Amino acid sequence: MTAEKVLSIARGELGNTESPAGSNRTKYGKWFGLDWNPWCMMFVMWCFSQAGALGLLPKRTASCGDLMRAAKAAGCWVTEDYRPGDVVIYDFPGGAATDHTGIIESVTASGVVAIEGNTSQAGSQSNGGQVCRKSRKYNVIVGAVRPKFEEDDDLNIDKLTDTELVRLAERMQAALAKQPVSATLAPEFQEAQDRGVTDGTRPAAFVTRAQAAVMALRAAKE
Repeated sequence: MTAEKVLSIARGELGNTESPAGSNRTKYGKWFGLDWNPWCMMFVMWCFSQAGALGLLPKRTASCGDLMRAAKAAGCWVTEDYRPGDVVIYDFPGGAATDHTGIIESVTASGVVAIEGNTSQAGSQSNGGQVCRKSRKYNVIVGAVRPKFEEDDDLNIDKLTDTELVRLAERMQAALAKQPVSATLAPEFQEAQDRGVTDGTRPAAFVTRAQAAVMALRAAKE
């Protein structure tokens, strides 16, 4: 089972709404057995079930807090280095401590992009009545449940799509950015900071060909 299969099912639900509006009545709640109730977590459970992956989650539940506690007990709760397929839990200002959830589709420099049930583009974010793709900042993320997908054990680069390769590169960049500069390079790196060549952040991150070309051009002009 792969994260992409779960995400493919979730993408197919984008735009679906509860009916009637404001009722919390959905096929996800009906499937779960709690129709007419807030359904963001039931949407997540439904997507995993349709993918044949419900067993990868630590518990079948409609509660964000309940899933978080089960994940912590099962050792599959993470609070950094998020991945596509993780079930993310949010804490929005003024709401409950764990008041919303979604399935992470991609990770950005400032947060995550997730597919979420019972949200909206402009109204309520935790009871909005629609399946939407949402960009969220890290400051509203409590953590995430990390399902044990097949690719966690056997990552086949040759089978990844271009989009998946870009996401993998973004994760690698994020991980490398946290690594300190080596002891061998530290003195010259410090000198580069002192001279204003670099601000000193992300010393181990990749440099693209475009960035290298610009650096070489700037050096040649000095």
